[in-house]
Amino acid sequence: MTLNRLMIGLFVVLPGCVHRQPPPSPEPPKFVVGDGYQSQGEWRYPRAFANYDVTGLATVITSHDSPYTANNETYDPDALAAASPVLQLPAIVTVTNLQNGESMDVRVNERGPDDPGRVLAVTPKVASLLGFPSSGPVEVEVVLNSQQTAALDATLGQGPKMSAAPEAGITAQSLGPPGAAGSGATQNLTPQDTAANATDPGQLSGRVTVTTPAPGPLFVQIPGFGRAYDAHRVMNQLGGLPARTVPVFGGDRTLYAVRIGPYENVSDADAALQQVLQDGVAGPEIIVR
Repeated sequence: MTLNRLMIGLFVVLPGCVHRQPPPSPEPPKFVVGDGYQSQGEWRYPRAFANYDVTGLATVITSHDSPYTANNETYDPDALAAASPVLQLPAIVTVTNLQNGESMDVRVNERGPDDPGRVLAVTPKVASLLGFPSSGPVEVEVVLNSQQTAALDATLGQGPKMSAAPEAGITAQSLGPPGAAGSGATQNLTPQDTAANATDPGQLSGRVTVTTPAPGPLFVQIPGFGRAYDAHRVMNQLGGLPARTVPVFGGDRTLYAVRIGPYENVSDADAALQQVLQDGVAGPEIIVR
C-alpha cells in the first residue's frame, strides 16, 4: 500500500516539474527604443546605438512578471538573452565576465535591470554559462555587434524567433608572452560546430570563449559633458567624494566626465552612486577600469 501511494505521488508531482513555454505573443516581435524613464531615482535614456562598448555591473534576472519581453518576444529563462536599460531592442551583444574572462553573444530583448548602476541583467542560462556567482553583481563588459543587430532589426517584418540555447562550447585562448602582439592561438574544445546560422542574424552559437580575466576597481562616472568647465562645475557639487574630471572619447570629439573612486567593492561604489543621486546629479553609472 505504501509503495502504491508513493508511485501515485510521483505521477502527481513529476508533471509539475516540466518546463512549459508560454504561448507565443499575440503580436509579432518588433523594434523598440522607447522614451526616457526613471527607475529608482536614476534616469535612463534608450536610443538606437551604432556603437556601444561599456563596462559595469551585471545581475541575473530572478523573476519576470510577464511571459513576454518589451519587444513582444517570449521570455525564456533558458534563452541566451539579457535586459538593458538603454540599448535598442532587439540587439546582439558580446558579454564578457571580467572576473573569469568568459564571454559569449546574447540577445538583448528586454528593459532592465531596475537597480541603479547596473548595465545589464542576464537570464539564468547565460549566468550559468558565464560562471556568474550565486549572488551579487558581476563585473562585465558589454559590446554591441552593430552589423548583426542592424541585420536583425531589418528582418523584424518576418518575425525573427529566438532559438533555445544550444549546448555551449568553450574556446580556450592561449596567450603569448607579455608584451607580444595578438592573443595567441585559439583552440576550439567542442566536438561539434556550433557556428551561427548565417541566414538568421538572430541565431546565436552558444559558444563561450575564454580570455584573460580583467577585473578592476570600480568607479562612479558622470559622463557626457561637452566642456571641461561643465564637468568641473558638477564635480564641485559632490562634497566629500574623491572626484576628478577626465577626457573621454565621444565619437568624433572629446567629451569630459566626472569620475569618482576608485572603490574596491560594490557596496562602496553603490554608496557613492546614491550620494551622487541625492546631490541632484543625473546620469551616474558604475564602470570598471
